Amino acid sequence: MQGRIIKGVGGFYYVHIPQKGLYECRAKGIFRKENKKPLVGDEVRIEVLDEKDREGSIQEILPRKNQLIRPAVANVDQALLVFAMEDPRPNYLLLDRFLVMMGIAQVPACLCFNKADLCGSRERERVAGIYAGSGCPVVFTSTRTGDGIAGAKGLDRLLEGKTTVVAGPSGVGKSSLANLLQKDVQMETGEVSKKLKKGRHTTRHSQLIPLRAETYLVDTPGFSSLYLDAIEKEELRFYFPEFQEYEGNCRFQGCVHISEPGCFVRRALEEGKISASRYEDYLDLFDELKNKRRY
Repeated sequence: MQGRIIKGVGGFYYVHIPQKGLYECRAKGIFRKENKKPLVGDEVRIEVLDEKDREGSIQEILPRKNQLIRPAVANVDQALLVFAMEDPRPNYLLLDRFLVMMGIAQVPACLCFNKADLCGSRERERVAGIYAGSGCPVVFTSTRTGDGIAGAKGLDRLLEGKTTVVAGPSGVGKSSLANLLQKDVQMETGEVSKKLKKGRHTTRHSQLIPLRAETYLVDTPGFSSLYLDAIEKEELRFYFPEFQEYEGNCRFQGCVHISEPGCFVRRALEEGKISASRYEDYLDLFDELKNKRRY
């Protein structure tokens, strides 16, 4: 049978088989010899060892389309970056750091600003304007009122048919959003809870939350590293999509848009075509990469 790993803890992997349910599996020994490790999000083929107790063995890991290292998940379609409009106010540098990280991992990102009921429409328009050139869909939600969840432009539509990894700082309502999105889920909820709370699973690990057919949220314990150590400072500009239409027009080839004369990105900034907030975060991240330690 074929299914998907929704959680892995202590050598046990919990595989969801559509129309069948959840199976607790071990991975066969050949994976260790081949230095392969099943990941949450993997599509796998299993052999059922005990149908009554829903136990099995993972026989094959199907090819991955991508994988993240920290957190370790596979086959992700997009990232949902959740920040709050108030309490706490958005940390835009952290948000832009996340966006660069997802760009490096080649994972498309969506932006969700929760607690939108705590601010006015003018502030929402201002924030939407900051990220208008980022290439990311932006949605404003409220778990208190339910606004921004359903509908053609709601969060539900952004998630439909995709596996979405959720990231963002604490206190912004990630768990509340996940609970709201899965409130009508009928996919063996009690069985999942029973199998995942046997006593040996005390450490929080990444987990796929099935919302509906082919639609999953990836709940993670967080991104263990937020350092941009995979690129050089000269590459950072490629992860700010609003710069791209000006790339190649600057006076100097390889312009990094800091202080070079004849820079079209800085001209666009002065003309209000590029967000000043985004550009300032670019400068901060550029300095961080410039000063990173070499080993």
